[in-house]
Amino acid sequence: MGAWNPQQYLRFRRERAQPFYDLLDLVARRQRMRVVDLGCGTGALTCVLHERLGAARTTGIDSSEDMMRSARAMPVAGVTFEQGGIEEFAADAEGEAFDLVFSNAALHWLPDHPRLFEQLAGRLSDEGQLAVQVPDNFDYHSHTAARAVAERPAFRDHLERAHAPGVLRAEQYAELLHRLGFRSQTVRLAVYPHVLPTRRHAVEWARGSILTPYRARLTDDEYAAFEDAYAEELFGRLGADRDDEPVFFPYRRLLIAARR
Repeated sequence: MGAWNPQQYLRFRRERAQPFYDLLDLVARRQRMRVVDLGCGTGALTCVLHERLGAARTTGIDSSEDMMRSARAMPVAGVTFEQGGIEEFAADAEGEAFDLVFSNAALHWLPDHPRLFEQLAGRLSDEGQLAVQVPDNFDYHSHTAARAVAERPAFRDHLERAHAPGVLRAEQYAELLHRLGFRSQTVRLAVYPHVLPTRRHAVEWARGSILTPYRARLTDDEYAAFEDAYAEELFGRLGADRDDEPVFFPYRRLLIAARR
């Protein structure tokens, strides 16, 4: 995974934040919770999570040095940030148990979700909760356009498996949570109907998310050519012919919450 750009990611902070609040609504509030936020990004929503839950302490974890720099610039009492990988956290079977393992728009970058969720369940306290939001938009134009351009001869050798999502179907998560012994669960498919000001904003959205792993594998010149080709491919798929017209940009997400 390449370096994340906090400023680029936050260009659509309001649109990206709504699923966080919807996921937070699925969490049962309990006294003095110990919370971990995996893939916490800039840390802004980690602080909201901590304050809304009245948590005893909350730890935000993210692998991006740039994101950590932003997170540590806004200290909140009871909130700490650690740079590290989600996979390493999940695999640490002897690590601290948490009352809530929370992750908003991060786990889709990781493979083998059955194994990952099993490991995350192992990091929960006896009555712990798991709350996860993952995009489920991989068959939408924003993603299929990127894969189509990556298959072109000019880019194919550089971009093999640049992003192979590990996201399961909704019913598979329900089955997985049942097998892992959670006593209650919610698995909800939600569509967020964004209207972007112009078609160029769709490219700006992708720059802050789906295009990041492609950017990491290309030189500056190669990426500039890739993004130009991506924009042309995306505009055609969106049916967006002009730069001065709004674009309807629906985004599908899975909200997953479970309690022991």
